[in-house]
Amino acid sequence: MFEQTFKNIDDILHKDAGCGSELDYVEQTSWILFLKYLEDLERDKYTAALLSGRSYEPIIEEPYKWHIWAVPRTEDGKIDHHQALSGDDLKDFVDHKLFPYLKQFKADATSPDTIEYKIGEIFSELKNKIQSGYTLREVLNLIDNLRFRSKEEKHELSHLYEDKIKNMGNAGRNGGEYYTPRPLIKTIIKVVAPEIGNKIYDGAVGSAGFLAEAFEYLKTSRELTTRDVEVLQKSTFYGKEKKGLAYIIGTMNMILHGIEAPNIVHANTLAENLADIQEKDRYDIVLANPPFGGKERAEVQQNFPIKTGETAFLFLQHFIKILKAGGKAGVVIKNTFLSNSDNASVSLRKLLLENCNLHTVLDMPGGTFTGAGVKTVVLFFEKGSATRKVWFNQLNLDRNLGKTNPLNEADLADFVELQKTKADSANSWSVDVTNIDQATFDLSVKNPNRNKEVQHRHPQDIMAEIAKLDAESAAVLAKIRTLL
Repeated sequence: MFEQTFKNIDDILHKDAGCGSELDYVEQTSWILFLKYLEDLERDKYTAALLSGRSYEPIIEEPYKWHIWAVPRTEDGKIDHHQALSGDDLKDFVDHKLFPYLKQFKADATSPDTIEYKIGEIFSELKNKIQSGYTLREVLNLIDNLRFRSKEEKHELSHLYEDKIKNMGNAGRNGGEYYTPRPLIKTIIKVVAPEIGNKIYDGAVGSAGFLAEAFEYLKTSRELTTRDVEVLQKSTFYGKEKKGLAYIIGTMNMILHGIEAPNIVHANTLAENLADIQEKDRYDIVLANPPFGGKERAEVQQNFPIKTGETAFLFLQHFIKILKAGGKAGVVIKNTFLSNSDNASVSLRKLLLENCNLHTVLDMPGGTFTGAGVKTVVLFFEKGSATRKVWFNQLNLDRNLGKTNPLNEADLADFVELQKTKADSANSWSVDVTNIDQATFDLSVKNPNRNKEVQHRHPQDIMAEIAKLDAESAAVLAKIRTLL
C-alpha cells in the first residue's frame, strides 16, 4: 500500500506546475510527510503520558495540528469536506500561516537538539512549491493514509523513502550527490565496526545514508538496554550539511529510521577553521562520501593548512583533524587522490600517512555511482599512529555496473572477509610504506597479481602458424573438390 501511495503522489506532483523534477517530488513529499509524522508522534507521546499519569504539553498548537487543517474528519471517521481546505484557501493557509508558524519554532526552541528546533530549521529552509491548492489537497489525502505508529510501518516507510532518494540520484542533475549505494555504505560500516557509545560523524551528510545505516547496524549489534536506546537516540549520530534540500532529506531519512530529533546541523562544514577544533569537538568514528569535483573559494581554503580548491581534499583534512586519537574512519574519495602529482595531493597523502594508519584501500569499479563517471576508492584509517603497511583490494567484477545492474552486498562479501586478515589474493596485496616514493607518496592501485607483463609471441612464430593453418585449409578444400 505504501509503495503505491508514493507512486500516486509522484504522479500527482508531476502534473503540478511548481514541481519540475524528482528533486522537487522528494522535497515536497518530505515536508508533508514530516507534518504527518509529527501528528503520529504527538499521539504516541500523549498516550504514553496518559498511561503513566503525566500531563502532556503538545508541540503543535491546535489550529496547526494535522487533523485540524490537513485532513479534518467527521465523527464517523470520514474526511469532512466542509471543513477541509482546498484550492486557493488551502494554499494561502499553508504559505501565509502554517509555514511562518512552524518557522518560528527555531527561534523559540530551548536547544538545537530538540524536535522543536528541527521543526523550525526545516521550515526555514524550504517553501511550498505546489502551486495548485487542489493538487496539495490530493497529496494530503494520500499521505494521511500513511502510518508511523509501529516499527514495521516505520521500517517500510524508511525503505520506500530510501528508494525515492535513490531515484532522485538516478534522475540526474545534482541529485546523485545525495545518494551513496547502500551496499557500499553497509560494507564500510562492517569494516569500521562502530560500537554503542561511539560518537559517529558525517560532515557531508547528504541524505544521511551513513548515519541511518550505522543506526541499523548498532540496533542489532547486541541486546539493547534502556540506556543504549537513549545513547543511540541522543548522543551517537552527528552530521553537517551545507545544502538546504539535502539537509531536509537527511533529517527526514533519520526520522523515518527511528531517530526522533537527529543531530544534523545545516552548516557549511568547510567554513570552520581547522585550528578552532578542540578535543571536545572530536568524534570516535567518521563515515563519509564528501562531494568531489567541487571548487571552494579562496576564503574557505584559508581554513586549511593544505590549500586546494578540491572540496573532497578539504573534507579529508577536516576528517583527519576532527577524529579522536584512536578514532576510525571510512571515507569515499576519487581514485585520482592516490596519484595526483600537484602539491596539495602530495601534501595530503603525506599528512594522512604520517598522522594515521591507512590500513586499507578498497578500489571500486567504474559505474559504482550511477550517473557519475568517476572511479572511486574507499580509505579506511585510524588516527594516532603512522602508516606502516597498506592493504589494497581491487573489486574486479564479472559484469559492468549501471542503473539496471547496480552494486550489491554479495559483490563485496569477499572483501569483507579478506580485510579481516589482510590476506593476499588475486585481487588483494600489501604495500610497505618504505617502498612508497617518499617524494610523491604515490599510492596508485597497481595490482601485482594481475598486471604481470604479457609475453608477446615472436612475429616469425605467428607467421609460421598462419602458414600452417593456410596449408591445412588448402588440403581440406582440395578434398572437398574431389568429392564433388
